[in-house]
Amino acid sequence: MIGRAYLATFRTIFSDSTALLLLIGSAILYSFFYPSAYWGDVPVRLPIAVVDMDHTASSRTLISKLSALQQAELLAQLPSPNAAFAQMERREISAAIVIPEGFEGRILRGEQGIVALYGNGAYLLSSSTALAGVASAMGNMGISAATDQSMAMGAPAPPALGLIAHPMFNAREGYGSTIIPAVSFLIIQQTLLMGMALLAATMREQQGPLAFNGQGLLGIGLAFFTIGFANVAYYTGFVFWFLDMPRAAGQFYALLVATCVFVGATVAAALALASFFQERERPIQLWIITSLPIFFLAGISWPTEATPSWLSLLARFLPTTPGIHLMVGINQMGASLTEQKSEILNLIGLILLYGSISFLRYRPRTNEKKGHIPSPRKEAGSP
Repeated sequence: MIGRAYLATFRTIFSDSTALLLLIGSAILYSFFYPSAYWGDVPVRLPIAVVDMDHTASSRTLISKLSALQQAELLAQLPSPNAAFAQMERREISAAIVIPEGFEGRILRGEQGIVALYGNGAYLLSSSTALAGVASAMGNMGISAATDQSMAMGAPAPPALGLIAHPMFNAREGYGSTIIPAVSFLIIQQTLLMGMALLAATMREQQGPLAFNGQGLLGIGLAFFTIGFANVAYYTGFVFWFLDMPRAAGQFYALLVATCVFVGATVAAALALASFFQERERPIQLWIITSLPIFFLAGISWPTEATPSWLSLLARFLPTTPGIHLMVGINQMGASLTEQKSEILNLIGLILLYGSISFLRYRPRTNEKKGHIPSPRKEAGSP
């Protein structure tokens, strides 16, 4: 009975082109369409301009250091700050550096040299990246100047502490490297939810209330579990490798367990949700308006600590909230199953909760045939 329901579900999916596109085609399409916005994950060679009003050896040394930056490209040396601001308004440059008159004199007197940095706040990422590169060049020059000053006053002492920055999980420190892995698991959940709800609504439009016994419902769930598992394997095994995302940090068995509980909770929730749809168009409308709120509730781009406690608790009833933390924690950050125990227990609880709802919603009534799996010729076979 389970095997017959399993195969009938796949026949039904492949007989409905819209459901097939949602369940399989959209996952493949989104794997290339969504990351395309983040090809420039870390901005480099951003155009900057310099206004040298000091015209000394120190200002020329600073300009030469700016020319060697990877983050920024020195596009022009302009005669006045107004000329730099005009180019910034025309978006010809991302940042401007103004070296005022007396820059070298202050350094020779043992004082701090002053340099003005200007960035375009409308493009925060590009301007902050350019200014960070400029600040790095100025810091290097400042160390050199401080050494010269201390040598003039006596033997230079080494700094008490040295800072070495080493990103652990997001080596490129890019926004896309943070967001894309998390969004990928949201895509997997949403495609399963909407695909199953679409099929269930189609069946109700054609033949009325749905009814399956326990074995039939389990066979249907296993069919969709196979699709969800394949989607997770596709993203974690190919897409993250192709896009050079942080990946494969955890042990294989831990990733396997995490995938099973995440997909299991998603399928159980999808079965329960699908039992409430009566019209074929409603799942698509729900998909459009819920994806962004669900992502924010997951606590990846918006911290959980800044979310009201009741809303954080409500978010725990969505498979993506513990699922994203579990999958990203193991696959991207190398966490163990023990460290992710709370997320695993959360997903197991959702499997039991939504599985029970599904069983009650789809159980055969006294006037319905037990375990009936509709023929794919009627475009029915799974919710």
